[in-house]
Amino acid sequence: MKIKALQESLKKDGIDAALFLNLNSLGYDPNLFYFSSYSGVGALVVPKNKPPFLLVPKMEYERAKKCSIRAVFSLDKKRLFDSVSEMLSKRKIRLKTAGIDHMSLSVGLFRAFRKSFRKKKIKDVSKICSKLRVLKTKEEIEIIKKSCFLTNRILNRCISLLKKFDTESEVAAFLENETRKLGCELAFQPIVASGKNASMPHYQPRNVKLNKGFCVIDFGIKYKGYCSDITRTVYLGKPSIKEKETYLYILDVQEKALERIQQGGSCSELYEFVKKSLGRYGQYFTHGLGHGIGVQIHELPNLTDKSKDRFQEGMVFTVEPGVYISGKWGIRIEDDILLAGKKKRILTTVPKELKIVD
Repeated sequence: MKIKALQESLKKDGIDAALFLNLNSLGYDPNLFYFSSYSGVGALVVPKNKPPFLLVPKMEYERAKKCSIRAVFSLDKKRLFDSVSEMLSKRKIRLKTAGIDHMSLSVGLFRAFRKSFRKKKIKDVSKICSKLRVLKTKEEIEIIKKSCFLTNRILNRCISLLKKFDTESEVAAFLENETRKLGCELAFQPIVASGKNASMPHYQPRNVKLNKGFCVIDFGIKYKGYCSDITRTVYLGKPSIKEKETYLYILDVQEKALERIQQGGSCSELYEFVKKSLGRYGQYFTHGLGHGIGVQIHELPNLTDKSKDRFQEGMVFTVEPGVYISGKWGIRIEDDILLAGKKKRILTTVPKELKIVD
């Protein structure tokens, strides 16, 4: 289904074949994984009207054979693009225009491609891929649901044990360790920002004592290659009445935003609704309202003021209003939402009432 959709797009754009690469043994290319379920080193070629094939190093061949691409070949000692060119010739695929993901291709790789394909036209397929990935298949949705289920379990346990942790880095280490125990990996480095540190949206936890006040915990895992993303804000110590009211105010804005989500609705209008609803706190809402999640932690749709995206069936995305008073405090509440027809399902179920850890 994914390959067929890509091939239809290639035909419309006059592209003979798309090429996806990963030469980083410690990383992976999201589009190569999306279209093949293979996350190792190699090259995936998707012709517009013939079956795709995958070229991988000999050491990766056994693993690659388990992916969704039937035609898997082991690379010889030739340069990668020379091997691709040779395989195209063997499979009688005429390449005049090649599709390359400009977002993941380094300058060095682009030059190497040019050496092997001197007279070929090149078109960027990054936007094509982003649009194809925005609507999740039934299989993808089930995987993301499980990713969120496991995330909920880990974060619930973490919050219940917060009294036992002394430092921000201990909390982050616990989240990572629990993720590894389940055979998963982190979708991103967890954020554990306590006290004044919570005023920094992308704060990196340090080996410092957990400070009293609001503590923002932003956490997500990758299960079978698909991400989750949740944020909860707890309170360390005894909150004042005003602090409780402030938290409830922001939570109310988030829940009202969730209620307004509907198929065909404007992402930018939802952002503007939240910005306005935050009232005097609106000026301290310094990032987008949310983003899509999938094989990457940030995908379409974009829930920002300038976004042209609209909510569609099959989208999975976050809604995460946040308020950050520099040098004082921060509060963010984030959930993952699945839009299925007229229904929407909140996949992140960790309780949102203000947890007080005294």
